[in-house]
Amino acid sequence: MAALKPLLYVFVYPGLLFLFAYGTFCEWFDRKVYARLQNRMGPTHTGRWGLLQPVADFVKLMAKEDVVPEKADKGLFTALPVVGLAVVATAMLLVPVWHVSPTASGFNSFSGDIIVLLYLLSLPTLIFFLAGWSSTNLFSTVGGTRVLTMLFGYEVPLFLAVLSPALLAGSWRLAEIAAFYQARPLLLLVNLPAFAISLVCVQAKLERTPFDIPHAETEIVGGTFTEFSGKKLAFFRLMTDIELVVSSGLLATVFLGGFPGGVGWGFVQFILKTLFIIFLLSLMRAATSRIRVDQVVSFAWRFLAPAAVGQLLLVILLKGFMP
Repeated sequence: MAALKPLLYVFVYPGLLFLFAYGTFCEWFDRKVYARLQNRMGPTHTGRWGLLQPVADFVKLMAKEDVVPEKADKGLFTALPVVGLAVVATAMLLVPVWHVSPTASGFNSFSGDIIVLLYLLSLPTLIFFLAGWSSTNLFSTVGGTRVLTMLFGYEVPLFLAVLSPALLAGSWRLAEIAAFYQARPLLLLVNLPAFAISLVCVQAKLERTPFDIPHAETEIVGGTFTEFSGKKLAFFRLMTDIELVVSSGLLATVFLGGFPGGVGWGFVQFILKTLFIIFLLSLMRAATSRIRVDQVVSFAWRFLAPAAVGQLLLVILLKGFMP
């Protein structure tokens, strides 16, 4: 039984099977909310309420012809979608869906896991850059360059904002951070500015409107993914869906008090809290329009970074007065 538990983590919950099911559901939820906010219907035909549309899209792409450009770095071009999917799936194992108490233990819970999780969430950006660069297509190269340019804007504010609750909790372990705020729910209000900053940064990390500059169809066709098709594109889309789940799970853990109550009630809270965050991201997506890549970096350093530093100073002062 002891050997079976890690396998259940990796392959069932919160592993690959759960991530595929919940990732595609979150894509449907995001598309549905986004459509309704624009007075459209969104997915309707495949499955009840169009619920199976993302799954149908994935299956359709898997059946499509897989084309590799003649001048592309074929090894890198082929490996990157699989590596990216493995990275975000591994990151999900660190979200404490089951372990949310100060005495929690497990192979996926350790001191400093929040740092590792933030590092793993940084890797997809580099993978997107390499994907665009390895294809040698002009549009893909421009898209990859934009991805890397945006990284220098939002990454620092995101790290500062997410680590502020950890500093107040006095721990670099996600389970202990969640437990700290479960015991002191009023302190969650202190981190509201950091939560707002993190939402904006995650929106940029996921390259969603208004930060969808790297794959702007009206400017550079499909950007990073211009040359990708078939299975590789399907893996990249699934990777993006899972990254949305992991990012939402991270924000729910550090800003919304985690998912207390054991496997059953904890699972329900995980679903509700992550869907709430995805709703906020969809709302931001519907309420804004695309901006230029230089505006992203300027906005991040002029507004997000100073606000994140201010939040950090507030937390340091508050911690100095805490017993």
